[in-house]
Amino acid sequence: METTNKMELWADTHHPSWLDFIRIALGLFIMYKGVLFISNTGALLQIMKDSDLQFFNLALAHYVAFAHLVGGFMIAMGLKTRFAILFQLPILMGAVFFVNIDQGFLSISNNLEFELSLAVLVLLFVFLFYGSGRVSLDYWMKNHPNW
Repeated sequence: METTNKMELWADTHHPSWLDFIRIALGLFIMYKGVLFISNTGALLQIMKDSDLQFFNLALAHYVAFAHLVGGFMIAMGLKTRFAILFQLPILMGAVFFVNIDQGFLSISNNLEFELSLAVLVLLFVFLFYGSGRVSLDYWMKNHPNW
């Protein structure tokens, strides 16, 4: 536990301010992908119809939608950022290693979904380490505990 606290203290003191704006953009992008996921119900229903595990796919779709919308908002606002990232990691790992990997790297046909998923996954690991930074609700709540 002490190692985690030391790592968090180091990351908080060595967090560049420009990284906060990348965190905000990442959170907004994840929210946007959640809205796109929800709005494309036709493809989602087709995937569920073709599968034997319809209940599992329905539960997974609800998890992805909820995690993207709520988690993206939390990441953008800097509210419990590491906690929100932990819910995003399985989704992005699945997108990188199972969904988009077979289409190839820098392929024109997949609209660069693999590269985008990989970049988001790398950024999630960066913010899992660095945390939310100074431009965040976490930082504000830490400095204003009685407000």
